[in-house]
Amino acid sequence: MLAIQAREAGGVEVLEAVDVPVPVPGPGQILLRQEAAGLNFIDTYFRSGLYPAKFPLVLGQEGAGVVEAVGEGVTRFQVGDRAGYGVGGGGGYAQAVVLKEDKVVKLPDGISARTAAAALLKGMTAEFLIRRCFPVAAGDAVLIHAAAGGVGSILSQWAQSLGAFVIGTTSSDAKAQLALANGCDHVIRYDQGDFAPQVRELTDGAGVRVVYDGVGKATLEGSLSSLARRGMLVTFGNASGPAPAVEPLRLSRGGSLFLTRPTLFDYVTTAEELDDSAGALFEQILSGAVKIEIGAEFALKDAAKAHEALEGRKTTGSTLLIP
Repeated sequence: MLAIQAREAGGVEVLEAVDVPVPVPGPGQILLRQEAAGLNFIDTYFRSGLYPAKFPLVLGQEGAGVVEAVGEGVTRFQVGDRAGYGVGGGGGYAQAVVLKEDKVVKLPDGISARTAAAALLKGMTAEFLIRRCFPVAAGDAVLIHAAAGGVGSILSQWAQSLGAFVIGTTSSDAKAQLALANGCDHVIRYDQGDFAPQVRELTDGAGVRVVYDGVGKATLEGSLSSLARRGMLVTFGNASGPAPAVEPLRLSRGGSLFLTRPTLFDYVTTAEELDDSAGALFEQILSGAVKIEIGAEFALKDAAKAHEALEGRKTTGSTLLIP
């Protein structure tokens, strides 16, 4: 089967197409024949070496398709089930992938494989951020960076459905229009100067209860300056590079602020947590509160081009790789 691996840490040039045997599921594992795989910034972090990994490495944390075989002792799935994953642990850039059964969820009627592959990692990230890391309530003012991106567009819609006052940031006017369509009440260009004063103005000087920041280096200081007293900065991504260190006294001087750097993997540690997270996401999609935009599709063999588009801020919504 076709797979895309990073032969070593580096830029997109380290990605190469390889022909590998179809894997065989072991005890507690399933073989998923993929219809689509999701592209995510975390893939670039592993490829570049920002996150430690053993090379050569088949990238990919997200995908969906049909269960083709099951290993000994599997109870959650049977051959023919439609299934998807968003915390697969790698190997998703392939025509088929072996996964632990407790890292996979069944797809309900009304959720296609493409939608699941576009939504699961980003959508479950949005779920834990908005429901469990900092539970957003009606009337809360929130700031969402990269509001036209994969996670940002889901967060914006979800926050709007909860009755929050949603301020988004983007890096272009076209993305700003998309963010407004996705539920933001106001959109700021974070690449055109200090956005914190505009956030203060929009919140009558109070600041926001929470900032969801997937951009990192370019936005960290402005994010802290946008928070209300006892507000929380949730930094969950590094699109512009790793966020710099923060002195604890900076949090005190800013108004007894909170800072956290969570990952989805720590919020779906059991099959029950995984099912609950995916179930909440599917409910939002099926109700129409959250619409999943597939902004682009690339053939699996063109994964390098997809990485270039993602890192060049040329994508909106979710991007898929089609085996």
